[in-house]
Amino acid sequence: MDLTNASALVTGGAGGFGQATVRRLAQAGAKVVIADIHDERGQALAKELGNGSVYVRTDIMDENSIANAVQTAVGLGPLRAAVVVHGGPPAPGATGAARTVNREGQRIPLAHFAHTVNVYLVTAFAVTSQAAEAMAKNEPLDSNQRGVIINTASIAGFEGQPGQSGYSAAKGGIIGMTLTVARDLAPLGIRVMAIAPGTFLTLAYSGRMTDEQAQAHWGPSVPNPKRMGDPDEYARLAAHIVDNDFLNGTTFRLDGAQRF
Repeated sequence: MDLTNASALVTGGAGGFGQATVRRLAQAGAKVVIADIHDERGQALAKELGNGSVYVRTDIMDENSIANAVQTAVGLGPLRAAVVVHGGPPAPGATGAARTVNREGQRIPLAHFAHTVNVYLVTAFAVTSQAAEAMAKNEPLDSNQRGVIINTASIAGFEGQPGQSGYSAAKGGIIGMTLTVARDLAPLGIRVMAIAPGTFLTLAYSGRMTDEQAQAHWGPSVPNPKRMGDPDEYARLAAHIVDNDFLNGTTFRLDGAQRF
């Protein structure tokens, strides 16, 4: 997929995976819409790139906000690539991971489970469908290609840990819909892929521990290389997926052979 004179959309574009991916897509020639709610980081990144990329404050829980980000991208050039790496707000009253039924015999509130699935799966489909609708209007490139969409799954979608029922269900949903949506969009020349990261050193650890502490705690669980992943390793894979038109309908594990 040639991104010359084209636009790209990255939801969660001011985060760890997002910033690295925005930079890689910009290097490939795209003007990137950095869709996020972290104004300072997003604006600074757009200024750093200086290639016409823009920050657009985007609430991924709001379809109209997503539509605004998509239309902003279309205004920069044909939307050829969309990478969905956003997180989202925790459920009201939630205090971290929660088992389906805890040791006191209390079940997780259904609203907490539904909220997690909504944040990580429903919103990903919302971005996917809106981006695909815009891509369908593009003039096709070689081999009838109009665009490519990359969603972010997780190794938790294959084997989640205790307390991850909602998150695992959502990320498993990303994995499950990838081939189906790729087949839905195949007649339009739009590819759909997913990346399932393992343990990565992202901004999620900021404020809780230093990078060195995070590596010391989580790095040993990765078989090889014996460290946490670097967000640019995600971004390099995303950029390759965009570039390679024969990659379609598949979820790539990016986890250093990490299994639980």
